[in-house]
Amino acid sequence: MTGTVLVFGAGTPNGIGGAISARFAAVGHRVVVTGRTQEKIDQTAIAIRSVGGKADALACDVTKEADVNRVFKHVEEIGEPVASVIYNAGGNAPISFEDITSAQFEAFWQVGFMGGFHTAKRAMSVLARQGSGSMLFTGASASIRGKPNFAHFSAAKGALRNLAQALAREYGPRGVHVAHIVIDGVVDGERAQSLFGDNLKDLGTDGSLDPHAIAETFLMVHNQHRSAWTHELDLRPFKEVW
Repeated sequence: MTGTVLVFGAGTPNGIGGAISARFAAVGHRVVVTGRTQEKIDQTAIAIRSVGGKADALACDVTKEADVNRVFKHVEEIGEPVASVIYNAGGNAPISFEDITSAQFEAFWQVGFMGGFHTAKRAMSVLARQGSGSMLFTGASASIRGKPNFAHFSAAKGALRNLAQALAREYGPRGVHVAHIVIDGVVDGERAQSLFGDNLKDLGTDGSLDPHAIAETFLMVHNQHRSAWTHELDLRPFKEVW
């Protein structure tokens, strides 16, 4: 396959973003992996190149519009069509509403929503001009419902979901496929392993989401024929209570 794929929030090879990057690279796409920490995204790019894939690693703070613009400038210089733009940036932590500060709320909002806005602002222009390509957003159960101690996360993810729906309706007729993919459950990646460690084992076999299985779904959605596009779907382990 041809065309460049941009992954915002690529992280390390064994997280969602890293797995998505590797999967798209495996089918022939050049992948531009971005994240705030150069060392982490370098690991992902090196892993892709080690098996014959094409990958560039660019540090990017999605809360800064200039950083996002710089990534798209790099892609423009590559000279290939943009196949897909994937927004996977975000973070989460339980904080009670009475304890959260305005600064903390703003920080979650900036990464969870405004980064998606900055990215989509550039992506939609490029993809609409091409008349093809996809933009895929990583969502969460918080995208569709609020829970105690997660008001900050739900506010950002809910707004991102609404943005995705608006863009899907506005740009679908122009050939751009926009989809929001809800990840409902613990993802067995680097972050969960560092936070929960051996507790992940308590979930049992396939009790947590495999990043590579998630990546397979992202690729499937991207490759859908435009006569039968998915604009939202949810993924969860078979034993997840929902």
